[in-house]
Amino acid sequence: MSRIGKKPIPVPKGVTVNVSAGAVEVKGPKGSLKQPLPPGITFELKGAELVATQEQEGKEWGKFHGLARSLVANAVVGVTEGFKRELDIVGVGYRAELKGSQVVFALGYSHPVVFEVPKGIDLVVDKQTHITVTGVDCQLVGQVAANIRRLRKPDPYKQKGVRYMGEVLKKKVGKTGA
Repeated sequence: MSRIGKKPIPVPKGVTVNVSAGAVEVKGPKGSLKQPLPPGITFELKGAELVATQEQEGKEWGKFHGLARSLVANAVVGVTEGFKRELDIVGVGYRAELKGSQVVFALGYSHPVVFEVPKGIDLVVDKQTHITVTGVDCQLVGQVAANIRRLRKPDPYKQKGVRYMGEVLKKKVGKTGA
C-alpha cells in the first residue's frame, strides 16, 4: 500500500463531499470541484475524514492509491483556501495590462501578445509587472502560470523575461582552459 494513500484527508467545516462511483465531488466556500478517480481506488467518508482504499493489493495499484489521495486532498484545499502563483515581468518596456478577460503583454516582440484568461481563473496585474494567478483548481492555476511564463522565458544572461516570483536563474558553467 502507498504511504501517502493511507493518510486520511481531514474535511473542514463548510465543505461537503459527495462520493460517487469513479469520482469525488467537493463543494466549499470558494467553489466546487469534481475529481475523477483512477480505476481500483475508492473513497469512504468516515466522520470528518475521507479515507482512500485500494480494491486490489499490489505495487501497480499503490501508485494510483497515492495519486488519487493527493488529487482529492488538493481539491479540498482548493475549495477552502484556493491556490496562488505569482509571476514577475522583468525587462525594459516589458509590461502587462488586463482588458476584460484578456491580458495584453508587451514583451519585446514587434507586436503585443494577447493571452485569454480561462474560466475559473482570477488574474490580477499589479504595477504592470507583477501578475497573480489564483483559482480553485491546483492543476489549472499551475498550467496558466506556466503558459504565461512560456510567452517570454527568462533569460539567465540578460535577466529579462517572465519568471515565477523568487525563481533563481542559473547560468551554465563556461569552459576552463585546463
